[in-house]
Amino acid sequence: MSSCSRKTDSFINRNFHAVTAEYNALFNGYEALNQGQDNLNNNYNDNYWDILPVERMQITEDIVMPGQSKNQDFTRAEEKAVKAIQKHGMNIQGKEYNPQIDEAYLLLGQARYFDQRFIPALEAFNYILYKYPASDKINTAKVWREKTNMRLENDELAIKNLKRLIKQEEPKKQELADATSILAQAYINTKALDSALTQIKIAAQATKNNDEKGRFNFIKGQLYNVLNQKDSANLAFDEVIDLNRKTPRRYLMAAHVEKAKNFDYDSGDKLAFLEHLTKLENNRENRPYLDKIYHQIAEYYLNTQSDSLAVVYYNKSLREKSKDKILTAKNYQTLGDFYFDRNNYKTAGAYFDSTMTSMVENSKPFRTIKRKRENLDDVIYYEGVANNNDSILRLVNMSKADRLTFFTDYTNQLKLKAEKEQEKLEAEARKQGLATTNASVNGITGSSSLPGVGSSFYFYNPSTVAYGKNQFTRVWGERKNEDNWRWSSNVSGGFSNQSDVALTTDEGEESPLLKPEYYLEQIPSAKKTLDSLKKDRNYAYYQLGLIYKEKFKEYKLSKSKFLNLLSSNPEEKLVLPSKYNLFKIYEILGQNEDALSTKNEIIASYPDSRYAEILKNPELAATRDQSSPESLYEDTYKLLQYQDYQQVIDKTTEYIRFFDGDPMVSKFALLKATANGRLNGYQAYIDGLNDVAVNYANTPEAIQAEAIVASLKSVSDKTFKPDNVSSSFKVVFQFNQNEEQAIADLKEILDEIAPKIEYYNLDTSVDIYNPETTFLVIHGLKSVQGAKGFVELLKEEDKNKVNKPYFGISTDNYKTLLIHKNLNKYLAIQK
Repeated sequence: MSSCSRKTDSFINRNFHAVTAEYNALFNGYEALNQGQDNLNNNYNDNYWDILPVERMQITEDIVMPGQSKNQDFTRAEEKAVKAIQKHGMNIQGKEYNPQIDEAYLLLGQARYFDQRFIPALEAFNYILYKYPASDKINTAKVWREKTNMRLENDELAIKNLKRLIKQEEPKKQELADATSILAQAYINTKALDSALTQIKIAAQATKNNDEKGRFNFIKGQLYNVLNQKDSANLAFDEVIDLNRKTPRRYLMAAHVEKAKNFDYDSGDKLAFLEHLTKLENNRENRPYLDKIYHQIAEYYLNTQSDSLAVVYYNKSLREKSKDKILTAKNYQTLGDFYFDRNNYKTAGAYFDSTMTSMVENSKPFRTIKRKRENLDDVIYYEGVANNNDSILRLVNMSKADRLTFFTDYTNQLKLKAEKEQEKLEAEARKQGLATTNASVNGITGSSSLPGVGSSFYFYNPSTVAYGKNQFTRVWGERKNEDNWRWSSNVSGGFSNQSDVALTTDEGEESPLLKPEYYLEQIPSAKKTLDSLKKDRNYAYYQLGLIYKEKFKEYKLSKSKFLNLLSSNPEEKLVLPSKYNLFKIYEILGQNEDALSTKNEIIASYPDSRYAEILKNPELAATRDQSSPESLYEDTYKLLQYQDYQQVIDKTTEYIRFFDGDPMVSKFALLKATANGRLNGYQAYIDGLNDVAVNYANTPEAIQAEAIVASLKSVSDKTFKPDNVSSSFKVVFQFNQNEEQAIADLKEILDEIAPKIEYYNLDTSVDIYNPETTFLVIHGLKSVQGAKGFVELLKEEDKNKVNKPYFGISTDNYKTLLIHKNLNKYLAIQK
């Protein structure tokens, strides 16, 4: 009994509680702590695209309530530490006689630390420093305290304390490694990378843990890379590689990858480098890291102009389904840029879409790719228009003999392809027939009532059904499920792209899609159609030139589009802005002779244009030209705010015609639709927005117009609500449009009276109803009767001035009245 006492200081008691605490509670506690750490490490994914943290620990933002834990292993470790303290602590008259209790507090702090409860952890470490200054764990406790301070973002305090610890205590071996590695992390957090590099070197040399040695040396190499010391970085990565199997393979492979990133393609031995990458690829142990190896091989081929091989390896990297989202995003983005540079915009757009799925939403790189992808929509559209119309116009310009030769070659290729496909299908059908025969011989056919199990019924055999569907599509094309489906007008595809054609129709005749005459008949010949094709093609060239110049900074591509436009006999309105844009591109590309020639041509041929004025007086370009479309748009928008709707309509109509071909035209069109809607009502607004969406397709204004049309469905109802459902009312006086002075006089009277009425919060406004009528409105009344009574009081005050027709109306109904311009209907209801 006496040996179990915690209040008696004796040799037996001290050793009993020390041994029991160490080999029972603390042993089990450290086992749980180690298991929890292993789970953390297994679930933690390092981001090798940034400097690695010294400690593998994922900090989460989840909120944990008091008494709860994020990890049961750490909860168990904490419970064991508390048990050791409570049941085996020998605190007699303020002095602890059990030498294991400081170890218990250290375990308690570590369990809380890894459970991300840093304030309680800090309390445990501070308790050791306060109560056990002579403990052999004192330096360890100090290091853990500074780790916790660093997690609480007290980096400066951690640096100060760790520097003092290293200077005063001169720790050795693992204690030195722990202290300097944490100090290095604090320096990294404060962006003092030179100081961090010094400390991580010491930590890498001092630690005997090969896991840590590999990680610290890798971080050392990353720091050298950031400091742009590539040779030193490669030496650090070689130290990781030299550890080979002594360190985790993730560091070994990461070191190989980082060295590959540092390869000098100008002076390095490319053949040896490729052999090294190939060796890594072929090593079976590297299979979990093939995504990174393939990416580096792709980078090698991209840098050595072997583009096709680069594309192959980028796709191989993607097929590994890497957990590294940044790597996946880089693969997709590189492929997107590759296809974009080769004018394959549809494929590039698909890769950019995939890039965004692997990025952090709303991050800066995400927004950059998103903006590029949205701009690509316009490129895809206009490139499609330009290519399609150019192809048709080339056919139009061919002679009849050349056309016949062209389509004869085309249909011959289709026949060869169709014959091969037919042979393949017949072989599959023979295999299917053999399988059915074998099933019949074995007594399977008819022996089961289940669909698809040895059944001879056509629609129970998936292979037969699939064959039938393919055959139908080859003969008839894509057809809707509707009446008169055999009519030729119902086919989709037609002349545009025949990728899968049957040899014969159901009647046994040769498919018309294999006859040159079928395509010759579809070539347009009407002058109106050809003019429309040329106009659309030229406008597409112009838009592409602007997009490449302004949005993508692809000046050479932009230059080619403007030159193609000018060589295609474009409309006069596109010639001058195209030449001016060419002049700016020549300046950017340093082609001074072409720039001077184009400048002189613009000044000589268009002396009165604003472009000529800017070229003759370059200071106008620096100080904004008041006659520029941007300035005129701002001035016109101010007129909209002042309710001068008719003038806005007149000016925007003029500017749309004058600046035709300029990107600002779509903005003027949307402004005109807005003014027209406010002046003439709901239907006029809808019609104007639809015109913008159709005439300026794929512009931001067209997209905005479509969104507004969709939102206006909520106000399409013209019916008026009963007055008893509203709590806000108005009085509306009617004036003719030209009675400006009468409106001003009455508004002055109302503005004088309104502040004197204490039980209402009244104010006034002037609203344009339509081109003939203007409203003077009193706001802030509580009922229709109150509105009418208020006007009667005004009339008694001054019968001569308040003699205009008026009516009371609720705020909801007034909104409906302005939107749908149905005043007569409302007044009829009031009668």
